[in-house]
Amino acid sequence: MLVTTTHSIEGRRIVAYQGLVAGEAILGANLFRDLFASVRDIVGGRSGAYEKVLNDARETAIADMTDKAADVGGNAVIGVDIDYETVGTNGSMLMVTAAGTAVVIE
Repeated sequence: MLVTTTHSIEGRRIVAYQGLVAGEAILGANLFRDLFASVRDIVGGRSGAYEKVLNDARETAIADMTDKAADVGGNAVIGVDIDYETVGTNGSMLMVTAAGTAVVIE
């Protein structure tokens, strides 16, 4: 399924708009990952553990969104927006939401 942040797809014609679709992923960051990430923050560098969590959450949210697009008859999603939020006690959980418009393209 084609997924794009743009509102049109160059070279393809949108023949039907199927409506708004969204996918969500909520993942917890464990204590050890938090501890190692804070050490990394002190000494500098990238936090590979958090990057993996972010990537996994984003991929899960997009997959959920595309599944919902297929359920309503879409074969592409346009105008996709991805948002990140922390939720739960002391921001212990990461929520990623992907939303866009399901469309049918030729």
